[in-house]
Amino acid sequence: MSAQKEGKLKNVLKAVPAGFVVDARWLENHGVSRFLTRKYVDRGWLERLERGVFRRPTPHSAPPDWKSCILSLQKIMGYQVHVGGMSALDLQGYRHYLPLGAHPPVWVYGSDTPSWLSRLNLDAPLISRPLSLFDDPLLGLTEYKHGNAPTLPWGWTLRISSPERAILEALDELPAHESFHHLDMVFEGLATMRPRQLTALLQSCRKIKLRRLFFVFADRHKHVWRERLDPGDFNLGTGDRALITGGKIHPRYRIMVPPEFVDVPTGDADGP
Repeated sequence: MSAQKEGKLKNVLKAVPAGFVVDARWLENHGVSRFLTRKYVDRGWLERLERGVFRRPTPHSAPPDWKSCILSLQKIMGYQVHVGGMSALDLQGYRHYLPLGAHPPVWVYGSDTPSWLSRLNLDAPLISRPLSLFDDPLLGLTEYKHGNAPTLPWGWTLRISSPERAILEALDELPAHESFHHLDMVFEGLATMRPRQLTALLQSCRKIKLRRLFFVFADRHKHVWRERLDPGDFNLGTGDRALITGGKIHPRYRIMVPPEFVDVPTGDADGP
Protein backbone atom coordinates (compact mmCIF):
# COMPACT_ATOMS: atom_id res chain seq x y z
CA MET A 1 0.00 0.00 0.00
CA SER A 2 1.31 3.43 -0.92
CA ALA A 3 2.12 5.94 1.81
CA GLN A 4 -0.78 8.14 0.62
CA LYS A 5 -3.32 5.32 0.83
CA GLU A 6 -1.93 4.23 4.18
CA GLY A 7 -2.34 7.78 5.46
CA LYS A 8 -5.99 7.84 4.37
CA LEU A 9 -6.60 4.53 6.11
CA LYS A 10 -5.02 5.83 9.33
CA ASN A 11 -7.27 8.90 9.20
CA VAL A 12 -10.35 6.68 8.85
CA LEU A 13 -9.30 4.39 11.69
CA LYS A 14 -8.56 7.41 13.87
CA ALA A 15 -11.98 9.00 13.23
CA VAL A 16 -14.11 5.84 13.36
CA PRO A 17 -13.93 3.73 16.56
CA ALA A 18 -14.43 -0.03 16.32
CA GLY A 19 -18.11 -0.88 15.86
CA PHE A 20 -19.05 2.55 14.48
CA VAL A 21 -20.47 3.29 11.04
CA VAL A 22 -19.72 5.57 8.08
CA ASP A 23 -21.23 5.87 4.63
CA ALA A 24 -19.66 6.19 1.19
CA ARG A 25 -20.29 9.94 1.11
CA TRP A 26 -18.31 10.46 4.32
CA LEU A 27 -15.47 8.26 3.06
CA GLU A 28 -15.27 10.13 -0.24
CA ASN A 29 -15.27 13.47 1.57
CA HIS A 30 -12.24 12.18 3.50
CA GLY A 31 -10.35 11.15 0.39
CA VAL A 32 -11.29 7.47 0.31
CA SER A 33 -12.58 6.58 -3.15
CA ARG A 34 -15.04 3.77 -3.82
CA PHE A 35 -12.18 1.73 -5.30
CA LEU A 36 -10.09 2.23 -2.18
CA THR A 37 -13.11 1.43 0.02
CA ARG A 38 -13.43 -1.95 -1.72
CA LYS A 39 -9.75 -2.60 -0.98
CA TYR A 40 -10.30 -1.80 2.70
CA VAL A 41 -13.27 -4.20 2.78
CA ASP A 42 -11.28 -6.96 1.06
CA ARG A 43 -8.52 -6.63 3.64
CA GLY A 44 -10.91 -6.62 6.58
CA TRP A 45 -10.32 -3.01 7.64
CA LEU A 46 -13.95 -2.13 6.91
CA GLU A 47 -17.08 -4.28 6.96
CA ARG A 48 -19.87 -3.70 4.45
CA LEU A 49 -23.27 -3.49 6.17
CA GLU A 50 -25.41 -2.27 3.29
CA ARG A 51 -24.81 -0.73 -0.09
CA GLY A 52 -22.72 2.36 0.61
CA VAL A 53 -22.59 1.78 4.40
CA PHE A 54 -19.59 0.40 6.29
CA ARG A 55 -18.58 -0.43 9.84
CA ARG A 56 -15.17 -0.62 11.38
CA PRO A 57 -15.03 -4.28 12.46
CA THR A 58 -15.29 -5.45 16.06
CA PRO A 59 -13.93 -8.65 17.64
CA HIS A 60 -17.48 -10.07 17.88
CA SER A 61 -19.89 -10.67 15.00
CA ALA A 62 -23.09 -9.44 16.66
CA PRO A 63 -25.37 -7.08 14.68
CA PRO A 64 -24.44 -3.41 15.02
CA ASP A 65 -25.78 -1.68 18.10
CA TRP A 66 -28.41 0.97 17.31
CA LYS A 67 -26.83 3.46 19.72
CA SER A 68 -23.46 3.15 17.97
CA CYS A 69 -25.21 3.73 14.64
CA ILE A 70 -26.99 6.88 15.84
CA LEU A 71 -23.81 8.17 17.49
CA SER A 72 -22.02 7.59 14.18
CA LEU A 73 -24.61 9.74 12.43
CA GLN A 74 -24.37 12.49 15.06
CA LYS A 75 -20.69 12.58 16.01
CA ILE A 76 -18.84 11.29 12.94
CA MET A 77 -20.93 12.04 9.86
CA GLY A 78 -22.62 15.20 11.17
CA TYR A 79 -26.24 14.33 10.42
CA GLN A 80 -28.75 16.47 12.34
CA VAL A 81 -30.70 13.64 13.95
CA HIS A 82 -31.86 12.82 17.45
CA VAL A 83 -33.61 10.00 19.29
CA GLY A 84 -37.11 11.04 20.33
CA GLY A 85 -40.60 9.94 21.25
CA MET A 86 -41.01 6.77 23.28
CA SER A 87 -37.37 5.82 22.67
CA ALA A 88 -36.14 8.97 24.43
CA LEU A 89 -38.61 8.39 27.28
CA ASP A 90 -37.36 4.81 27.53
CA LEU A 91 -33.72 5.91 27.80
CA GLN A 92 -34.68 8.30 30.61
CA GLY A 93 -36.58 5.66 32.56
CA TYR A 94 -40.18 6.58 31.72
CA ARG A 95 -41.33 3.59 29.68
CA HIS A 96 -43.94 1.73 31.71
CA TYR A 97 -43.32 -1.71 30.24
CA LEU A 98 -41.13 -3.36 27.62
CA PRO A 99 -42.70 -5.44 24.84
CA LEU A 100 -41.91 -9.13 24.83
CA GLY A 101 -39.49 -10.49 22.28
CA ALA A 102 -37.55 -8.18 20.00
CA HIS A 103 -36.27 -4.74 20.97
CA PRO A 104 -38.92 -2.05 20.42
CA PRO A 105 -38.45 0.30 17.46
CA VAL A 106 -36.23 3.32 17.93
CA TRP A 107 -37.71 6.65 16.83
CA VAL A 108 -35.17 8.82 15.00
CA TYR A 109 -35.97 12.44 14.06
CA GLY A 110 -34.02 14.42 11.50
CA SER A 111 -34.19 16.70 8.49
CA ASP A 112 -31.52 14.81 6.54
CA THR A 113 -31.86 11.24 7.78
CA PRO A 114 -30.09 8.99 5.24
CA SER A 115 -32.29 6.58 3.30
CA TRP A 116 -30.06 3.61 4.13
CA LEU A 117 -30.80 3.88 7.85
CA SER A 118 -33.98 1.79 7.77
CA ARG A 119 -32.26 -0.96 5.76
CA LEU A 120 -29.55 -1.72 8.31
CA ASN A 121 -29.71 -4.98 10.23
CA LEU A 122 -29.33 -3.58 13.76
CA ASP A 123 -30.29 -4.91 17.18
CA ALA A 124 -33.44 -2.74 16.94
CA PRO A 125 -35.42 -1.37 13.99
CA LEU A 126 -35.12 2.37 13.34
CA ILE A 127 -38.14 4.47 12.34
CA SER A 128 -37.46 7.91 10.87
CA ARG A 129 -39.56 11.01 11.39
CA PRO A 130 -39.01 14.55 10.02
CA LEU A 131 -38.23 17.63 12.11
CA SER A 132 -41.55 19.27 11.24
CA LEU A 133 -43.37 19.04 14.56
CA PHE A 134 -41.95 22.25 16.08
CA ASP A 135 -41.17 25.70 14.71
CA ASP A 136 -37.83 25.47 16.50
CA PRO A 137 -36.41 22.05 15.53
CA LEU A 138 -33.73 22.16 18.25
CA LEU A 139 -35.99 23.11 21.15
CA GLY A 140 -36.05 20.61 24.00
CA LEU A 141 -33.07 18.49 22.97
CA THR A 142 -30.60 17.21 25.55
CA GLU A 143 -27.52 15.00 25.79
CA TYR A 144 -27.82 11.51 27.21
CA LYS A 145 -24.87 9.63 28.63
CA HIS A 146 -25.24 5.91 28.11
CA GLY A 147 -24.99 3.69 31.17
CA ASN A 148 -21.89 2.07 29.69
CA ALA A 149 -20.31 5.44 29.01
CA PRO A 150 -16.72 4.25 29.68
CA THR A 151 -17.00 2.06 26.55
CA LEU A 152 -17.84 5.06 24.38
CA PRO A 153 -15.00 7.00 22.76
CA TRP A 154 -14.09 10.56 23.68
CA GLY A 155 -16.93 11.03 26.15
CA TRP A 156 -19.58 10.98 23.43
CA THR A 157 -23.20 11.50 24.46
CA LEU A 158 -26.38 10.70 22.55
CA ARG A 159 -28.55 13.64 21.44
CA ILE A 160 -32.13 12.87 22.48
CA SER A 161 -35.40 14.63 23.28
CA SER A 162 -36.01 15.83 26.82
CA PRO A 163 -39.05 14.25 28.50
CA GLU A 164 -41.06 17.42 27.72
CA ARG A 165 -40.36 17.14 23.99
CA ALA A 166 -40.44 13.35 23.86
CA ILE A 167 -43.97 13.07 25.27
CA LEU A 168 -45.27 15.42 22.56
CA GLU A 169 -43.47 13.38 19.90
CA ALA A 170 -45.01 10.21 21.35
CA LEU A 171 -48.49 11.78 21.43
CA ASP A 172 -48.09 12.51 17.72
CA GLU A 173 -48.02 8.74 17.09
CA LEU A 174 -51.56 8.24 18.46
CA PRO A 175 -53.42 6.14 17.55
CA ALA A 176 -51.50 4.33 14.79
CA HIS A 177 -48.20 3.61 16.55
CA GLU A 178 -48.92 4.29 20.23
CA SER A 179 -51.86 3.41 22.46
CA PHE A 180 -53.82 5.69 24.76
CA HIS A 181 -53.43 3.15 27.56
CA HIS A 182 -49.63 3.02 27.32
CA LEU A 183 -49.22 6.80 27.12
CA ASP A 184 -51.61 7.20 30.05
CA MET A 185 -49.30 5.03 32.15
CA VAL A 186 -46.27 6.97 30.94
CA PHE A 187 -47.93 10.27 31.86
CA GLU A 188 -48.43 8.96 35.37
CA GLY A 189 -44.66 8.97 35.86
CA LEU A 190 -44.00 12.42 34.36
CA ALA A 191 -44.22 14.24 37.69
CA THR A 192 -41.02 16.28 37.31
CA MET A 193 -41.49 17.91 33.92
CA ARG A 194 -40.55 21.58 33.71
CA PRO A 195 -43.47 23.97 33.06
CA ARG A 196 -41.26 26.58 31.38
CA GLN A 197 -39.94 23.98 28.93
CA LEU A 198 -43.45 22.66 28.34
CA THR A 199 -44.72 26.18 27.65
CA ALA A 200 -42.02 26.81 25.05
CA LEU A 201 -42.63 23.47 23.33
CA LEU A 202 -46.42 23.81 23.29
CA GLN A 203 -46.08 27.27 21.77
CA SER A 204 -43.62 25.96 19.18
CA CYS A 205 -45.73 22.88 18.38
CA ARG A 206 -47.34 23.10 14.94
CA LYS A 207 -50.25 20.71 15.60
CA ILE A 208 -53.38 21.81 17.43
CA LYS A 209 -54.38 18.18 18.00
CA LEU A 210 -51.22 17.64 20.05
CA ARG A 211 -51.89 20.60 22.31
CA ARG A 212 -55.41 19.33 22.94
CA LEU A 213 -54.22 15.77 23.57
CA PHE A 214 -51.51 16.98 25.92
CA PHE A 215 -54.05 18.74 28.14
CA VAL A 216 -56.40 15.73 28.03
CA PHE A 217 -53.65 13.63 29.62
CA ALA A 218 -52.33 16.42 31.85
CA ASP A 219 -55.76 17.02 33.38
CA ARG A 220 -56.12 13.32 34.16
CA HIS A 221 -52.92 13.13 36.20
CA LYS A 222 -52.82 16.54 37.94
CA HIS A 223 -49.06 16.73 38.38
CA VAL A 224 -47.83 19.88 40.12
CA TRP A 225 -46.50 21.33 36.86
CA ARG A 226 -50.06 21.30 35.42
CA GLU A 227 -50.97 24.16 37.77
CA ARG A 228 -48.40 26.33 36.00
CA LEU A 229 -49.96 25.86 32.56
CA ASP A 230 -53.07 27.70 31.41
CA PRO A 231 -54.68 26.15 28.30
CA GLY A 232 -55.90 29.64 27.41
CA ASP A 233 -52.31 30.67 26.74
CA PHE A 234 -52.08 28.29 23.78
CA ASN A 235 -53.82 28.12 20.43
CA LEU A 236 -56.19 25.16 20.75
CA GLY A 237 -58.11 26.04 17.59
CA THR A 238 -61.85 25.76 17.12
CA GLY A 239 -64.25 22.98 16.19
CA ASP A 240 -64.15 19.28 16.96
CA ARG A 241 -61.25 17.04 15.94
CA ALA A 242 -61.76 13.37 15.07
CA LEU A 243 -58.76 11.30 16.11
CA ILE A 244 -60.20 7.80 16.52
CA THR A 245 -63.36 5.96 15.56
CA GLY A 246 -65.78 4.78 18.21
CA GLY A 247 -64.65 7.33 20.77
CA LYS A 248 -66.24 10.35 22.38
CA ILE A 249 -65.60 14.06 22.02
CA HIS A 250 -63.82 15.41 25.07
CA PRO A 251 -66.16 18.07 26.52
CA ARG A 252 -63.36 20.53 27.20
CA TYR A 253 -60.72 19.98 24.53
CA ARG A 254 -63.08 18.93 21.71
CA ILE A 255 -61.07 15.98 20.41
CA MET A 256 -62.32 12.42 20.00
CA VAL A 257 -60.70 10.09 22.52
CA PRO A 258 -61.55 6.72 24.14
CA PRO A 259 -64.64 7.01 26.38
CA GLU A 260 -62.67 6.57 29.60
CA PHE A 261 -60.70 9.74 28.79
CA VAL A 262 -63.86 11.86 28.66
CA ASP A 263 -64.70 11.72 32.33
CA VAL A 264 -62.99 14.80 33.77
CA PRO A 265 -63.25 14.96 37.59
CA THR A 266 -65.16 17.95 38.90
CA GLY A 267 -63.24 20.82 40.40
CA ASP A 268 -60.42 20.80 37.82
CA ALA A 269 -58.85 24.20 37.58
CA ASP A 270 -58.05 25.83 34.28
CA GLY A 271 -54.72 26.94 35.61
CA PRO A 272 -53.59 30.29 36.94
